[in-house]
Amino acid sequence: MSETVLYSVVGGVATITMNRPQVKNAINEKMHEELYHAFTAAKEDESVKVIVLTGKDGAFSSGADIKSIPIDKMAEFDHGDYLERTYNRLLLLIDELEKPTVAYINGIAVGAGLSIALACDFRIANSDSKFALSFFGIGLIPDAGASYFLPRLVGLGKAMELSLGGSLSAEEAYRIGLINQMGQPELFIEQLKEVPTPAYGLAKKI
Repeated sequence: MSETVLYSVVGGVATITMNRPQVKNAINEKMHEELYHAFTAAKEDESVKVIVLTGKDGAFSSGADIKSIPIDKMAEFDHGDYLERTYNRLLLLIDELEKPTVAYINGIAVGAGLSIALACDFRIANSDSKFALSFFGIGLIPDAGASYFLPRLVGLGKAMELSLGGSLSAEEAYRIGLINQMGQPELFIEQLKEVPTPAYGLAKKI
């Protein structure tokens, strides 16, 4: 059975790669489980100084894999229970990490895929990356943490505008403060490796 998440540690950097390129790294329940274990491993590994989240083969993530939810069970499907064991616990783990987290957005970041990037401390994107929140299109409020993180990054008015579902270029995302930088993340990661973890963790909590 193929892994939906790849994990490696090189030079103090843990790289977590969403690995379902056939569906633009759409997030199903198995990926949630593997993402949670990968972030936990990075948290507990004392050699890891920085955690990088990215996607396989030119896409960050196309969001939640709606097709992975069995249609024939929708009548009794407990959305609250599903969110509790998937997005809620994953996003809380990412948010509480004392080590710097970087979302390297190497393509599309849509819906819940963008939401997970918002939960990271920093976002760096390729110049051809595209961003969108598509929740209204399926009758949902912006969830997976977007309603919390997005207004804090770009302001309430712009967050509501983005919630309407329009696509955003990397240039516009940088202009409004949705991402920190455009280009490759290596130099910034090297800077983060020099930051003392205890001080960083306390600053983040404060």
